[in-house]
Amino acid sequence: MHPIIFFSKMDFSQSNLFGYIEDLQELTIIERPVRRSLKTPEEIERLTVDEELSDIERAVYLLSSGQDIQGTSVVANLPVLMRQNPAETLRRVLPKIREVLHVAGVEMQLTAAVSFLTVLQEESVSIHTYSHPFLHIILQNLEHRDAGVSNAWLETLLAVIEALPKETIRHEILNPLVSKAQLSQTLQSRLVSCKIMGKLASKFEAHIVKREILPLVKTLCQDVEYEVRTCMCRQLEHIAQGIGTELTKTVVLPELVELARDEGSSVRLAAFETLVNLIDMFDADDRSQTVLPLVKSFCEKSFKADESILVSLSFHLGKLCNGLYGIFTPEQHLRFLEFYKKLSTLGLQQENGHNDNQLQLQTLEQEKKYISVRKNCAYNFPAMIVFVDPKNFHLELYSIFFCLCHDPEVPVRYTMAISFYEVAKLLNSGVYTIHKELVTLLQDESLEVLDALVGHLPEILELMTNGGENSGSESKLLSIPDLIPALTTAEQRAATSLKWRTHEKLLQKYACLPHIISSDQIYYRFLHRMLTIILTNNVLPVQKAAARTLCVYLRYNRKQEQRHEVIQKLIEQLGQGKSYWNRLRFLDTCEFIMELFSKSFFCKYFFLPVLELTHDPVANVRMKLCYLLPKVKSTLKIPTDKHLLQQLELCIRKLLCQEKDKDVLTIVKRTVLELDRMEISVDAFQKRFYENDLLDQEKERQEHLLLEMEQLEKEKQQNEGRSTSINDKMFEKKRRDSKTSSVLAKSITLSVPGSSSGTSAGKEDKKSKLVRSQSFSTQALHPKYSNIDKCPNKSSATGYTSSVSGMGKSCMLSFSDDSFRTHSTGNSGNPAFPSSSSARNLFNSPDQKNNGNKESQSRKMSIKNRKSNS
Repeated sequence: MHPIIFFSKMDFSQSNLFGYIEDLQELTIIERPVRRSLKTPEEIERLTVDEELSDIERAVYLLSSGQDIQGTSVVANLPVLMRQNPAETLRRVLPKIREVLHVAGVEMQLTAAVSFLTVLQEESVSIHTYSHPFLHIILQNLEHRDAGVSNAWLETLLAVIEALPKETIRHEILNPLVSKAQLSQTLQSRLVSCKIMGKLASKFEAHIVKREILPLVKTLCQDVEYEVRTCMCRQLEHIAQGIGTELTKTVVLPELVELARDEGSSVRLAAFETLVNLIDMFDADDRSQTVLPLVKSFCEKSFKADESILVSLSFHLGKLCNGLYGIFTPEQHLRFLEFYKKLSTLGLQQENGHNDNQLQLQTLEQEKKYISVRKNCAYNFPAMIVFVDPKNFHLELYSIFFCLCHDPEVPVRYTMAISFYEVAKLLNSGVYTIHKELVTLLQDESLEVLDALVGHLPEILELMTNGGENSGSESKLLSIPDLIPALTTAEQRAATSLKWRTHEKLLQKYACLPHIISSDQIYYRFLHRMLTIILTNNVLPVQKAAARTLCVYLRYNRKQEQRHEVIQKLIEQLGQGKSYWNRLRFLDTCEFIMELFSKSFFCKYFFLPVLELTHDPVANVRMKLCYLLPKVKSTLKIPTDKHLLQQLELCIRKLLCQEKDKDVLTIVKRTVLELDRMEISVDAFQKRFYENDLLDQEKERQEHLLLEMEQLEKEKQQNEGRSTSINDKMFEKKRRDSKTSSVLAKSITLSVPGSSSGTSAGKEDKKSKLVRSQSFSTQALHPKYSNIDKCPNKSSATGYTSSVSGMGKSCMLSFSDDSFRTHSTGNSGNPAFPSSSSARNLFNSPDQKNNGNKESQSRKMSIKNRKSNS
């Protein structure tokens, strides 16, 4: 049965076989025209040029008897010929180009326009030499029948006008322009004249413009063709800037008012946009009597008779509202605000009283228009905050802000994400009102929105957590609900997408988080994720971004146990990983460690693991290590790190003797020469290393302060627990002694003050030091993320050493934990923080208090004995 079914499905009949053969024949027929399109020997002969000809002779030959493609190549090569031999090019090649351009096609014309502009920009010849031959060719082809060619030559001419002297412009361009702008000329000629006049207005004095150009401007503003009126209207802005305020008020403004009432919608649109751009040139009277009525008229007609202006009106509304702010009455102010609110939700709301059957279906064009309007409203949102005053944001604009951030269209939300930082800056201390929208945009389904928001994410988060720019550095971090889940969700969504640049950018910006959230939150929610990305992601820039951000997190981690755990994982999973790719990433991570941490930190934890890679079985790893060795050597200080220097030299000798890979050996020899030229810094400061030593000293100081902060916090917790137990004991004793006389109570109070004052003094001293360390964690430890890559300069480092009380020449701190080594000498004076032993002495005051209580009890017994004796 199975064979029968098989043959019933596969029919190998003769007709089908012939069908397959015909299909194969069709495929061969398709290939035949490709072979026929190849050049014949005769065509190749005609395209062949004598190799002995010079560049100039070859160019003349190709322009004279070559094909169009060869002539186009000569025209494209004109800037090169002008650089090599300008005199011969002007004498022999340029006249030929002028002849060829009369009958040339579109491609050669466009190429010539670009080449002429390039010759001008490169200044191969003087402007005087350029103006005569080149300018005539440009003017000759300016009115080409093809609009694209004409515009290309016009762009070249407008660039040439910038460089030409006034007399040349007057004789060669302005005088012929009078006839070209007449109504009897072609439409293309009049359009070109409009654009040229806009350019010429800035080249001459106001009286020349008034006498020779303004009459032509008025004529073209009254042209019978709406294209000419539109073009001339858009040039009025440049003309107004050239003639000044007075002439603009008397000549340009009346023309704009008339064009704003034109029958052509494109003319009205051009008049409106020009009016908005010139609003700063009008005084208060012109704005209130002329501009404001026109704007109100445009707003009224935009929803009824003239929807063509709606998109432009929404784009310029912010500039209009702020430009006319001083002349608005309260009613007009409210009216324009309501108009903005209406535009912000255009296309999203349905009018009441109509069911779905009565509503007309919006066309695709209308939907696109409404999306553009809402996008423009999002663009103008910061300007509208200024318009209503940031204090009134929550009452007037928050609902619109919420709608725009939740708009169904990606372009609108994208624009809001771009302007979110500006909004946050304007709100300042009221920035807490928009933290929900920040979380919403971080969780947006579109990666474009996330990418736009991430650009200023560190600045936004700082404003959010600090409560604005003017709130001061002592303000407490505000809790942003769902911020951490939103940040993790954003990273995971970027990681699962194909847009690795967005993922890389996000990881780079996440380096600001130590300034935003606590060290424990970073450790449990972000730090291990960075390590996972380094180990599993396949994109090198993403891995490097994650490695650097991980190093920043490690730099500002406040628990020594967590730091040691991360360091151990870096060494075991990267430095000693099975994959050579992971070992390469370990070397990248070590570069970031050397950049962000002190030299002593690198030497203690990473110096020897790096040197172990000299025995790596993969040549690429050894090669990368050789490139890194000069930086590794620069972390050493003599004589403290003399044993590490010996290890480094031993590894170099082994590489020189045992290396078999030729490429690696070449790099090793080059590295040895570089290492020999390097000078190693010593423990004491040297002039040549002064700046680097100061920077390294500052890093090491911050690392010590991290350890001191951790020690102080532990002691504070122990002290709080001890004081709690002492208070419980004191309460029991007071309850038992409550029946004693008041005299005995006075004796008790007389015996306690000495010890209690010492306890309070010790607590105050400890508290002040802890506050100082905590302030460092929010200020010095967490610098602005924009400067997170930069080390402080000399003044900042020296300023710190002078500001810390009780410190000598060096700002190194001594404490019981030896996790970090100090290379500086001359530790004089008292340490900035107490040692562990002194800290224990500070907390011995409760025992002294107990001793005082025992003495007071003995005094009570003596007083009782005296009374009984009496």
